Amino acid sequence: MSNSVKTDDVIFNFFKQICDEKDDKKCVELGNSWIKAMETNLANMETNLDEKDKIKYKKDIQNNRSHLDSLKEKNSSEWKEYATKCMVEIMDNKV
Repeated sequence: MSNSVKTDDVIFNFFKQICDEKDDKKCVELGNSWIKAMETNLANMETNLDEKDKIKYKKDIQNNRSHLDSLKEKNSSEWKEYATKCMVEIMDNKV
């Protein structure tokens, strides 16, 4: 459980960094680095699934990819709005 809290803290701090970034270009770069990291994580998770689980989670994987694709054209203000929503969700779910 403490590992989960630490992971949430890291994610929260990353999104806070997006919100605090004054340079619009750097803000978008941070957001795009988030997308790239999540795409890598998703690909790694999919690689580690056996065929039965790949079928079972196919729709979830597709939904996650679609969500990431929907983030790719965000500008800095849209990234800040998204990051704020993510931080609120993390706080709402913190035990």
